[in-house]
Amino acid sequence: MSMFVWSHAQITPGVYFSSNDDVNYELKLTDNYLVLNTYESEPARFLQSIGGYYQLEDDEIKVDLEFNSEYEKDSIRHVDIPYQYEGGILIFRMEPELVFNKMDDKDQELDGAWLFATRGPDEGQDRRGDMNPRKTLKILMDGRFQWIAYNVDDMRFFGTGGGGYVSEDGEYVESIEFFSRDDSRVGAQLPFNYEIKGDDWHHTGLNSKGEPMYEIWSRR
Repeated sequence: MSMFVWSHAQITPGVYFSSNDDVNYELKLTDNYLVLNTYESEPARFLQSIGGYYQLEDDEIKVDLEFNSEYEKDSIRHVDIPYQYEGGILIFRMEPELVFNKMDDKDQELDGAWLFATRGPDEGQDRRGDMNPRKTLKILMDGRFQWIAYNVDDMRFFGTGGGGYVSEDGEYVESIEFFSRDDSRVGAQLPFNYEIKGDDWHHTGLNSKGEPMYEIWSRR
């Protein structure tokens, strides 16, 4: 007899991990949005990233994709994922079958979904809002970060990167674990400064190329 009574209730938001044959599957899940990344660690190799708004219907997670790093190859804009869920264990009934375990909650000041707005400093310049099809989304939750650059109209995918992060007392540090544009960047740690002003995140420091940067992100 199974130890679990599987259900199709609302899935607890958070970060979930699975692995299969040395391939890592990292799932970031809010109450209506998900991002699924596939990558290898040794050696580092980015494989795929998909994400978008989802609904739960019967035994499926139905996702309308905002981005798909493989879109030029597969033209997929929507996915239906059969699933089971109970007590922090989430199973995707797909090929291969993926058994996800939820990471412990880890709340930090910068947690949430952010959209790139403009280059700083803030001098009243035009901003790239959510109505603009060209987006750069950054999601931070449970000590994990990820940015994704894409276009929702034509599904062009420009890149993504992610890993672990710590934010405290105005200091923000990213530890890169996957990077679609350059696998050799995996393992790098990037320190930044941050300041929250209303719904804006002012992000300053040096980018992955060592160049000065000042970005302003707004809560989505």
